[in-house]
Amino acid sequence: MPTDQAGPATHGGQPVQLKRALGLGLLTLYGLGVTIGAGIYVLIGAVAAKAGIFAPASFAVAALVVAFTAFSYAELGSRFPVSAGEAEYAMRGFHTRWLATIVGLLVAATGIISAATISIGAASYLETYAALPRWFLIVCIVIVLGAIAIRGILESVALAAVFTLIEMAGLALAIIVGLSSAPQGVAALAPQMPPLDSAIWAGIFGGSLLAFFAFVGFEDIANVAEEVKEPERTIPRAIMLTLAVTLVLYIAIAAVAVSSIPMDALKSSSAPLALIFAKQPPSLQLSFTAIAAFATLNGVLIQMIMASRLLFGLARQGNLPKALAHIYGPTQTPAIATLMVMALILSLALFFPIADLAKLTSQFVLVVFIVMNASLLRIRLGEAAPPPGIFRVPLFVPVLGSLVSAALLVSGFVLG
Repeated sequence: MPTDQAGPATHGGQPVQLKRALGLGLLTLYGLGVTIGAGIYVLIGAVAAKAGIFAPASFAVAALVVAFTAFSYAELGSRFPVSAGEAEYAMRGFHTRWLATIVGLLVAATGIISAATISIGAASYLETYAALPRWFLIVCIVIVLGAIAIRGILESVALAAVFTLIEMAGLALAIIVGLSSAPQGVAALAPQMPPLDSAIWAGIFGGSLLAFFAFVGFEDIANVAEEVKEPERTIPRAIMLTLAVTLVLYIAIAAVAVSSIPMDALKSSSAPLALIFAKQPPSLQLSFTAIAAFATLNGVLIQMIMASRLLFGLARQGNLPKALAHIYGPTQTPAIATLMVMALILSLALFFPIADLAKLTSQFVLVVFIVMNASLLRIRLGEAAPPPGIFRVPLFVPVLGSLVSAALLVSGFVLG
């Protein structure tokens, strides 16, 4: 068990805790917002380059792979509904403070690096509408979204939910427009069973390695656990709903893309979904660009929320300076941790070449997934009886989750 925790904050003489304000709906939208990121707007082409017309199958395979770790997270989140969830899970599984700290910092780093990268993209989109220096737009984005994050978890996640709905509406719009131009119409959504051909399945599995990372993000649900109502039941449900909705959207988008866009153009485009709107009126094209801008702002806000809760949780566990565990009484949010995250995002976005660092985020995530699955396995093998009322998975789930994550990590190094 972690020790040396920071003492509870007080407001008006009363202990202050994080506010439990998130129900299943908002928590699922939070998970969808961080999972259905701006990446899906550019990833379809890369997957199609590997799998061709069977790109939807690549997303289905990737979802199956991710599901093992998602189910492990569902049980861990049900067992230990705390901030800095991954660090707590590692501590419970391995009883090693340094490993818990490293895991927590790895997850926080992925969020901060991702938010810095996305904030540059958001500023690029906003330059279309405002003739202002990019650095100034980046500063404004981080300060405004940081202020919202400090204002309150309900307000932050509600805004993120609005952004998420707009983002999902953009994907739905792409599906509708794509179907209208696809030769087979609505029939393009009908699943195609790939033939038993080794070359075709090699391409499908190659595409699934890329598609895997389009599903990453569900795990961030664990880091707002202390602000969730009935977390033992709500967290597993939100993770499963996030994965299911994401899978349906991704398969539909992939099916429409390979049906309505010439394959050569799809494979070579860095903005493949924009090709769906290439022959549409300028107003519709501009609307889709605006939706992409909302997608980037959503990514910054959600990663900021996640990283601040991780630093808060690590500090409360005694693994980071106690000042980061301070809760601002009027809003019941980790204000100092949020300010620290804002400063780090700005530093990376404005002063550091982060392209190489961004490439490490995938490796960071897979390392964390391996440790999380192994932690659940050790917890299950070391307990006489499970706590009552928690969500549980079969024991083979964390075993396969560890093996699959390790295989993907090794594949990434081998394939470059």
